This record gives sequence, structure tokens and C-alpha cells, in this order.
Amino acid sequence: MKDPGTDNRLGAYLRARRELVSPEQAGIPSGGTRRVPGLRREEVALLAGISPDYYLRLERGRDRNPSPQVLESLARVLRLDDVERTYLLGLAAARPRAPRRRRPERVPARVHQLLAHLPLPAFVEGRSFDVLAANPLALAFSPRLVPGNNRLRSLFLDPEEQAFHQDWAKAAEDFIGALRTTIGDDTDDPRFVELVGELALASPRFRTLWARHDVRRLDGGTTTVHHPVVGELAVHRDKLPIEDVILVVYYPDKGSGSDEKLRMLAALADGAPAGAGESGPADTPHPPAR
Repeated sequence: MKDPGTDNRLGAYLRARRELVSPEQAGIPSGGTRRVPGLRREEVALLAGISPDYYLRLERGRDRNPSPQVLESLARVLRLDDVERTYLLGLAAARPRAPRRRRPERVPARVHQLLAHLPLPAFVEGRSFDVLAANPLALAFSPRLVPGNNRLRSLFLDPEEQAFHQDWAKAAEDFIGALRTTIGDDTDDPRFVELVGELALASPRFRTLWARHDVRRLDGGTTTVHHPVVGELAVHRDKLPIEDVILVVYYPDKGSGSDEKLRMLAALADGAPAGAGESGPADTPHPPAR
């Protein structure tokens, strides 16, 4: 399934973002009946200091080369943060290109060794959130982190994963925004097309969030999860790029209640069968889950 708006990504992004800005946020009286959510095209144009006809051409893809000054004005009107503003500027700078073949995502041999030695839940993921490798403690933390699984699919289609997150709604928004940012202009990537198509058909919530065109970084942060064995865990998350993949590590505050609970999980993981969490031979490609 092709991502809607792929052929006119700049216009699709402008339209999605103006629908999220209320007249009150823009300082416009909201009296009377409004037939569209958010701002009207002519209101965006007026606030950005450009003609309504020119803004219409931008949204409809008839002009794909706006100046940086115009884009900065639009970013201000649409209340974009730094990540969103950078994304907008990148959309205008993008040029058509021939589809490129990506190398299979591989986990370097040394990263398998690192996973085996880390006394924390740790796993490796690809650009589309496919789990490529995980240590036993990661599987004790969440069995959905088994290699071959896809974290985004679990988040939207697996009730156990949804119950796992204390704030599932925020997690869903963050993951989708991070996927758009990671993929960038590589929207013809087969894995990306497959995953977005599947989730758009299977999850109404995914369709709604995807249509917003949110972009976010998901480099790290703090999250709270509900573990079925040890209960509530508050953990930090760090993401570390290694070659073409990402190492993800969860860890609690030292000496906290969550630290104590994670030690309990580690004791359980120590009793797992040998090889639990391994993803196959080191430095080999890992096909996505189907």
C-alpha cells in the first residue's frame, strides 16, 4: 500500500499541520460555523504574509520550491517545533530520485557479545522497529522483544503490549512520529511500505495518527510500564546508533524500587534456556517478521 501523500509530501504535511492549529491558537476569532478543522488556507496565507493563491499552489503540489523565508513563516504560523520545522525544510529541499536498494539490516558480531554481557534489558532494532536481536533480560522485560517481531505492529495490534504501557496513547504518537523522521524521503523502502500498509488496514488509531504527519525524535526518555510479574517499572531508555542499526537499553534509577524489581527479573532471566533471545548467527541479515 502506497503512503497517501507520497507524491506531494510538502502539500500533505502543510494540510495536516494547519488542521491541527485552532483559530484561537493563531489569534483569530472563531465565531461562526467552520467547515474545516483548524485553520483555513487563506488564514494560513494571511498570517504567513503570502498570497492565498500561492499557498494553494503549495498545498496542491503545483509549486514545490518555496523559499526558506516562506517556509520559516509557515513554520511559525503552524506552530512547528524544531524537529517539525527541520522536517518541513527538508520536504522542500527533497528532489525526485531513483529508488535505491538498501542493504539488509545486520547486527555486528561485537553487538551480540555486548548484548550477552549487559546486565540490563537491551535489544537491537532496525529503521522500521523490527527487533533484530535481544538479550534474555529484554525478553523477561517484554516477550514482544523477541527477534523477528516488530515493535510498531505490537504497539497497535497486540492488547498485551498496549496494556504494558502506562501511557499507550503517548507511546503510539511517539513511535509514529519517530518512524516518519527515520524514514525521511525514503518512502519507497519496501519494508516501510509493507508495514504502513498493514497497520493502516488493521488499526483505525494508526490511520488517524499517520494522517497527522507528526515527526518526532525517539532518542531516549523515561517511561513507565506495567509488568505482569513484578508490577510497575519506571525506566529510562537510551538509543545508540551502531552502523545501520540501533541498540536500545532500558535502565532504572540506581537504588529505586524499579531497580529492585529489575533485579528480580534478572534472576528469572538467568533461569531461561540457553540461547534465549538470540537472533541467529552473528553478523547475518535478519528478515522482517511477517
